[in-house]
Amino acid sequence: MDHLLPPELVDAARRVVEANRTAGRRIALAESCTGGLVAAAITEIPGCSDVFEAGFVTYSNDAKVELVKVSSDVIETFGAVSIATAWSMAQGALEATQADVAVAITGVAGPGGGSEKKPVGTVVFARAERGGDPAKVVADLRQFGDRGRGAIRLQAALCALELLLPPEASADEPVAESP
Repeated sequence: MDHLLPPELVDAARRVVEANRTAGRRIALAESCTGGLVAAAITEIPGCSDVFEAGFVTYSNDAKVELVKVSSDVIETFGAVSIATAWSMAQGALEATQADVAVAITGVAGPGGGSEKKPVGTVVFARAERGGDPAKVVADLRQFGDRGRGAIRLQAALCALELLLPPEASADEPVAESP
């Protein structure tokens, strides 16, 4: 089969589509540093419309506020690359759609934009589930290192896809305290 994207990304997306179809779940995304790469991978899979509800590319802080209703106070207090912002993005994507689960990705893909506290390669993920306990934040901060923009975005997309798997289909999931 002919695909535009790396095989490992398409394979991960296929697994997400099949597992969520089996579970009867619809999914949504709020992407920042991946710029729609996760949505692109999912839409490479024929029949993805059975599970894929919507994707938001909220690259700027203004887009995060306007499209997925992240509070500007959250961004000002914690930064755009934070568990609080990622969690708010995931919640906002869930509320804006009929999806059962939403995953958000925000980070620093580089080559610039990093800082001492959040160097290039810092990416934060969060997952929100409809009807889930809002006090239970499923989120993770990863340091992929300064391995190049493409490699960081690919690793971030692969991690986001893993978070979209239903609990029975995924491995250990990171859990953080509520922001």
